[in-house]
Amino acid sequence: IKADIRQPRRNRVKEQQQYLEDNVLHRQFAPDQPNKVWVTDTTELTYGRGNKVRLHAIIDLYGNYALSYLISPTETAKDVIKAFELAKQKTSRLAPLIHTDRGSAYTSREFSNYLIQNQCVHSMSAPGTLADNAVIERWWCDFKHLWLAHQPAPQTYDQLLKLVAEGVKYFNTVEISGKRKNLTAVDYYRSEIA
Repeated sequence: IKADIRQPRRNRVKEQQQYLEDNVLHRQFAPDQPNKVWVTDTTELTYGRGNKVRLHAIIDLYGNYALSYLISPTETAKDVIKAFELAKQKTSRLAPLIHTDRGSAYTSREFSNYLIQNQCVHSMSAPGTLADNAVIERWWCDFKHLWLAHQPAPQTYDQLLKLVAEGVKYFNTVEISGKRKNLTAVDYYRSEIA
């Protein structure tokens, strides 16, 4: 017996329209105040002999200030929510607009419900469109190539924790940028709050 099952055709025009509707941020990467738009993503880090972990970071677009980060063994909605809770402790509430890529943790029902409970609008990049999440992708690039690549490779998990903490501190409190009026991320961020 041979069965021939015909797969329904994908409506690519409708899918593209949905991706455009999901991207509320529309690459507007310069909010006028802190705590208006946060971007988040996860990247993989290694230590020792091929041990891998995931680094979650939440960046306020106002000055590219890293509000929080979390290292976890995998990328799950629970871990992403923990990272957001750390940011919420710093600012007392979540930003009204949260922009992510379409990773499984960010498209999960659990994460969507979390954002709804916190009255946040969820903006998502189109699949395979790094430019839609350019700020955090650039932050990862700088973190990995300007910071991690110039440090001794961590051999233990504790060494990795220390290295990540020092890197986040460096990008928040030492690195200056012309886009931030030659201020550090934390000084630029606090200048608006003060």
